[in-house]
Amino acid sequence: MRRFASRATFTASAAVAARFATTNMTVRDALNSALDEELARDATVFVLGEEVGQYQGAYKVTKGLVDKYGKDRIIDTPITEHGFAGMAVGSALGGMRPVCEFMTFNFAMQAIDQIINSAAKGHYMSGGQLTCPIVFRGPNGASAGVGAQHSQCYGSWYASVPGLKVVAPYNSEDARGMLKASIRDGNPVVFLEHELLYGESFPVSDEAANKDFLIPFGKAKIEREGKDITLIGFSKGVELCLKAAEKLAAEGVSAEVINLRSLRPLDRETIFKSIKKTHRAVTVDESFPFCNIGAEICACVMESDTFDYLDAPIERVSCADCPTPYSKEIEVASQPQVTDVVAVAKRVLS
Repeated sequence: MRRFASRATFTASAAVAARFATTNMTVRDALNSALDEELARDATVFVLGEEVGQYQGAYKVTKGLVDKYGKDRIIDTPITEHGFAGMAVGSALGGMRPVCEFMTFNFAMQAIDQIINSAAKGHYMSGGQLTCPIVFRGPNGASAGVGAQHSQCYGSWYASVPGLKVVAPYNSEDARGMLKASIRDGNPVVFLEHELLYGESFPVSDEAANKDFLIPFGKAKIEREGKDITLIGFSKGVELCLKAAEKLAAEGVSAEVINLRSLRPLDRETIFKSIKKTHRAVTVDESFPFCNIGAEICACVMESDTFDYLDAPIERVSCADCPTPYSKEIEVASQPQVTDVVAVAKRVLS
């Protein structure tokens, strides 16, 4: 089943104007404005995917762009992920900068050969003669009431592949700065958005409103400083960490929250520095527990001198080790909640 959303309030040009008129912007409009600016900046940038043009985007991220840039640069494709991803990779190898939208990264499994064997490995296998400046973007992670085939986090899948850069924005500034950096980069980038964050509104600074605002790869952000425990998350996991930190603060616990932003490359330095300060850590994400990003962070800490600073084992909060259920009650029970983060943090602190 293909799902469509209609929550959108700005056209592309209006979104660009809005960021100067207000200090707040939804993640959807942040992505839209970033695409608009990069399309205007570089004629080699174009967008393709299912429903990106005439329908204005399945989640309205590309709203208004086809009216402004035309059907040659905002290209509606047939429902064939393997086919249009291959077209995008070929154009990138030929000097273009495509932004390839998947209606959900679950559907990108149809295009996994193009993403991994064509895009990620091309530079290496050609001895550096080929570059593939392409962005694969779309919603990732668990949505709401869409069943197992539409609700899965692929962060750890793509982060395990040499040749790919993998990012997962949380707020509107992340979305703007990281998408613009991804489009300008000379490598294939997997850009993991979250459907449940599209309509969320966040403050946008004057710096982030600048058309040349970029967030570098491999640089995490301390969203909240603390001294007693480190909570590490990405995408919607950051929201869980921040809400858990609020509840812990009410009980006298000072939690530091790290927004990873970049999954590959991973900002080990920020993680290590925080743990050396707090001596305790919990990782939070919506991936399945086996071989997830949290497991990689745990391994990195164990293999470094940061291990000597731990006063308790690192623990992980993730979704249940089962396909995402369709039933609302069981679906909620299978996904990490703020109460889970608080409970695990208290266990680590004890």
